[in-house]
Amino acid sequence: MTGEDWSRMRESLVGSIGRNNYLAWIEPLDFVALKGDAAHFEAPTTFVADWVSRNFAEPIRQLICANGPTVTRVEFGVRSTRKMRAALAPDRPAPPAPVPGPKRGRGGEEGAEFRGVQLDPRLTFETFVVGKPNALAHAAARRVAEQTQVAFNPLFLYGGVGLGKTHLMQAVAWELQARQPDARVLYMSAETFMYRFIQALRDKQIMDFKGLFRSVDVLLLDDIQFIAGKESTQEEFFHTFNALVDQSRQIVLSADRAPGEIKDLEERIKSRMQCGLVVDLHPTDYELRLGILQHKIDSFRAQYPGITMAHGVMEFLALRITSNVRVLEGAVTRLFAFASLVGREITLELTQDCLADVLRTLNRKITIEEIQRKVAEHYNVKLADLIGPKRVRTLARPRQVAMYLSKELTSRSLPDIGRRFGGRDHTTIMHGVKRVDELRRTDPQMAEDIELLRRVLQS
Repeated sequence: MTGEDWSRMRESLVGSIGRNNYLAWIEPLDFVALKGDAAHFEAPTTFVADWVSRNFAEPIRQLICANGPTVTRVEFGVRSTRKMRAALAPDRPAPPAPVPGPKRGRGGEEGAEFRGVQLDPRLTFETFVVGKPNALAHAAARRVAEQTQVAFNPLFLYGGVGLGKTHLMQAVAWELQARQPDARVLYMSAETFMYRFIQALRDKQIMDFKGLFRSVDVLLLDDIQFIAGKESTQEEFFHTFNALVDQSRQIVLSADRAPGEIKDLEERIKSRMQCGLVVDLHPTDYELRLGILQHKIDSFRAQYPGITMAHGVMEFLALRITSNVRVLEGAVTRLFAFASLVGREITLELTQDCLADVLRTLNRKITIEEIQRKVAEHYNVKLADLIGPKRVRTLARPRQVAMYLSKELTSRSLPDIGRRFGGRDHTTIMHGVKRVDELRRTDPQMAEDIELLRRVLQS
């Protein structure tokens, strides 16, 4: 087998792994030699070599075996040194170093080392359903994607699981690539950022890492809370952030909570994140869930043309599945798949049978004790003090928040809630609930605390 043989056969991998994966990970590989029962390849970087080894070694091995040579192992080295080629093929003269070809465009086609996470073609602005809870986040993301100048730096999106943060992040990336094909747009999770940073340290390629991340036009990092507590990664992110801002390059970040609420995140990083536009994606309301369901159902009707849905099913799902959009979309996917297999209309009865486990989970009751425990953890006070007789100022507000959530999230009466708070009178509970409700409307920090605790309790 020769390099020319590999060049001819590798195209057949497109069908099994997809064109994007092929361009990102397979095309950059160079075949080196067959040595015994092992096929050896070179990759442009250690990161690419490791990734291909973990994800595509077996498809490559099967492809080679199907075209003649029998191999049991596929191994990958790094192209930065010629030692591997010389050691594996000492009886053949080392080929001359390749002549660099012309540079490609800057829109992500400069090789796998520049690529971030592959974008999902379904996550675009066209497929994002807008409602009151996410309207501001959608408008801000649109502004960033459509302006040639930096709009808000950074744009920071936060919200609970399944509310659309990743969808908006990828929609921004898709729109930027369409509008500015020459722009370097890099999207990835904060976890991948950390992994690449660790790899660069280990392989002594830290200058390459810095050069990559500080040369982008737009950097989008998802789930930035992941770097909290990782000191070295935070240090590198801090300097990358400053370098991009100094060059007027756009940064878009997302997290599960506001910057100030991310524990173990350095204060200087929190401060910089709060300098831009911070936008909360609120939990979905009934109208937005109906819109999301309608969009999903319309797409499935084309895929399952013979399946019909009875009146009232969509409204039932929008009322019962309130946790997050992913659960809602997953429920619709399961319903249509099940209905197509059994050849039945999607009725309310079929929905309840098919989604029995989902609905059972959603029926989990939130207890007053659970609320008290989570509130005590959030405000860093002792549970015994929260429900005890002490009246100090540091306990008054957390106690009232716990009372408010107990009234909002449980069906317990005011006297019953009072008994769970050390035998307090129902008028005390009523006063606490009213006070928090007033503060929630005027104090952004209180509103944020309530929303965060609600998400934690309902997750």
